[in-house]
Amino acid sequence: MTTPEPITHARVLRIAVPIVLANMTVPLQGVADTAVIGQIPDATPLAAVAVGAALLSTLLWVFGFLRMGTAGMTAQAHGAGNRAEVAALLTRALMIGGAGGLLLIPLMGPIADLGFAYSPATDDVKSLARDYMDIRILSAPAAVAIFGINGWLGAQERTRAMLVLQIWIVSLNVALNLLFVVGWDLGVPGLAWATVCADWTGFALGLWLCRGAFANPAWRDWPRVFDRARLRVMAMVNSDILLRSLMLEAVLLSFIFYYSAGFGVAVLAASHVLLHFIQIMAYALDGFAFAAEAMVGQAFGARALDRLRRAVWLTSLWGFLSNFAFALAFALLGGLIIDGMTKDPEVQQAARRFLPWIVLAPVLGLPAWMLDGIFIGATRTRDMRNMMAISVGIYFVAATLLIPLWGPHGMWAALMIAFIARGVTLGLRYPSLERAMQ
Repeated sequence: MTTPEPITHARVLRIAVPIVLANMTVPLQGVADTAVIGQIPDATPLAAVAVGAALLSTLLWVFGFLRMGTAGMTAQAHGAGNRAEVAALLTRALMIGGAGGLLLIPLMGPIADLGFAYSPATDDVKSLARDYMDIRILSAPAAVAIFGINGWLGAQERTRAMLVLQIWIVSLNVALNLLFVVGWDLGVPGLAWATVCADWTGFALGLWLCRGAFANPAWRDWPRVFDRARLRVMAMVNSDILLRSLMLEAVLLSFIFYYSAGFGVAVLAASHVLLHFIQIMAYALDGFAFAAEAMVGQAFGARALDRLRRAVWLTSLWGFLSNFAFALAFALLGGLIIDGMTKDPEVQQAARRFLPWIVLAPVLGLPAWMLDGIFIGATRTRDMRNMMAISVGIYFVAATLLIPLWGPHGMWAALMIAFIARGVTLGLRYPSLERAMQ
């Protein structure tokens, strides 16, 4: 074992900045889809992409547990100096990702039918959304496996590799969007094919970036890979995060798929545009949450409480500064960004009406996003699951009470209340996290 590297501002930034840049490119993939299809002076294709992308994002991000669980366990193995287990964790993550993605392909049809049955979106919107989803689901095995690759790389502070991977995926997606939609006039299906191509080539690049693990024989040490005790721990961690992710996606899906759609095509399309603001901000903040995952996990692996506390303090400080900058940018530039993403005047007007909620989101969401990273690094996933359940209940109660009073503003208020509830409930559980190290 070598002496642990000091936890400093420079180290936090070295981990977080590439993640901030990499994660900001992830929602930009959706922004590119929206911007390309938004050039059509008709809200129906944009609304179709909103519905299809929302449902697909839900299906895929259900497997977000793979990134988070892999990150926490890999960071702890790395902190304990267990290189063999680090390599074996990559194999487990790739196997789970590939199998999970393959399972989604036949399940997508029935899930889409169920979702559309309860959506008030128009038949034209549903038809175009289904065309989009039938194609894009073909990249599910690659997209899910990339979650595991990112968690494995980030836990070892290899964030520049993550940046390279995300830049490749988004750049290729944007280029193919322009070729397929603008050049070849393939419309909504062209957007889907662009994403399929970008995801599969990104998966191949991710394997190459992880090539160092394949030099360690432990990656194919099958008794270790399939060790019952390790698999049991991984299953518990991942199942807790899965349930937490399902509940979070229930909030986001109900927001866009049910509440927004219930107010008409213009509000649905506007909500889709504005959620990209939150996604960009959340993905950027995830850079500092990811730094917390890595350093908190390593501190847990080394059983070093002082390092844990310093990691929590420094990553949260930088997360606050980052979110303040986003709130200011949304307030000053939000209108211009909206106009660049959609040319439909009715959608532009609706999005501008709800923009103040987007300005509040970075401030209200900060505690929840940072505490997620801290609890993931500590693999305190049961607390994450239980506190999310409470927060989701609060969200649906708020939506039920506020939407009849305030209309579309009520659904945005309920979403902000959900952010606050997540931060407060996890904050109340933080002392137990520290006690677990003693």
